[in-house]
Order: sequence, then structure tokens, then C-alpha cells
Amino acid sequence: MNRSESPETAGETIHPELISSVSADMPDEELLYDLAELYKVFGDSTRIKILYALMEAEMCVGDIAELLKASPSAVSHQLRVLKANKLVKFRREGKTVYYSLADEHVRTIIDMGMEHLCE
Repeated sequence: MNRSESPETAGETIHPELISSVSADMPDEELLYDLAELYKVFGDSTRIKILYALMEAEMCVGDIAELLKASPSAVSHQLRVLKANKLVKFRREGKTVYYSLADEHVRTIIDMGMEHLCE
């Protein structure tokens, strides 16, 4: 180690007990990857708008498209992404498919993000 480098910049472990404790509590790498992928889904403003709409009411693709001033195909694509990530669910009524939030966790994630932004 060069005299101008501190142990922190040299990559040396300073607090081995702390490293061991934190390491023991870290989730598996695969779970952390899945969590990062979930948060990527929230990185698209159209998907956020769809989730906000579904926080208010169960809606069909046509109504969501009209609300967002988007094409039904664009909304359908985003709904597929949201459904694949278990953020929305659907039900059929005749030929119409209605979408809603998958559960209260989705609402909580959005509410907590908004609360963080508005602090």
C-alpha cells in the first residue's frame, strides 16, 4: 500500500465483524437480482400511470388507453409487462378483460415512493 492511500481506498477490510454480520443478513444473489428487475418495471412512466389508474378503479384496456391518450396496443404491451411481474391481475367478463392491482403491496410501493419524493 502506498503511503498516500488509506486502508479504505486500498480495499482492505477495516471492520471484519461488521462485514461478517452484514454478509450473513444479505439475501441470496438471485433474490437481489429479482428485486432489481422488479424495480426496473417502475422505471417507465406509462406503467406508473397505468398503476395509478388501477389504484382508483378496475379498468379495461380501452378505458386505460383513453385516459392515458395512448393506443390500446401500447397499453396492452405495458399491461403484459406488469402482469409478468405480478403487479396487475385480470378477470374476464364476456369479451372484456378488466385489470386491477395484483395486491395491496403494489399500492404500498407506489405510495412509499411518492411519500419519499414529497418529503
